[in-house]
Amino acid sequence: MDIVLASASPRRAQLLKQIQLVFTVAASHIDETQIETESAVDYVQRMALQKALVGQSNSPANCAIIGADTIVCLDQKILPKPQSEAEACANLMALSGRTHRVYTGLSVLSQVHSLQAMSVTEVFFRQISLKEAQAYWASGEPLDKAGGYAIQGLGAGFVSSIKGSYSGVVGLPLYELMQLLAELEIQTLPVIQQ
Repeated sequence: MDIVLASASPRRAQLLKQIQLVFTVAASHIDETQIETESAVDYVQRMALQKALVGQSNSPANCAIIGADTIVCLDQKILPKPQSEAEACANLMALSGRTHRVYTGLSVLSQVHSLQAMSVTEVFFRQISLKEAQAYWASGEPLDKAGGYAIQGLGAGFVSSIKGSYSGVVGLPLYELMQLLAELEIQTLPVIQQ
């Protein structure tokens, strides 16, 4: 069964390459507006499923479609993907010296299956100065990133520790993904010959 990543994210593509999956990309562009009464968990799961459904509609029939969405929550509030220095610095100052949660919703669709999983990771940030936040914005990395940082880049310097899935924080929880692909009998690890 062919694998399709319903995302244009280079980080998600890199994670799939890391586990040596062969895949194609069918980027999914959807309305990412949160419904007023929707919880953060319901929102991120809905986004992952919608991305997978759009990817499925643009792909051949016999494919496994992977959709994922990642959000950063502080006190149950979803932090925006910053579009400006002010937004990025506000995010980082709110996260400074605190613990937040990163939720990544995951959907894998085939012709007959609709499988979902969720990764929840606690991320502990050290104290960050406004000057550091401004310098980080100037690097270009926070733009349009969930919560305004990239754990796989310069943003790693703000993270004192995590409890949960590193790949989930990057944007694609590999443990959960491999479990879902196994349900579709898609092998994700090489077989060792004895």
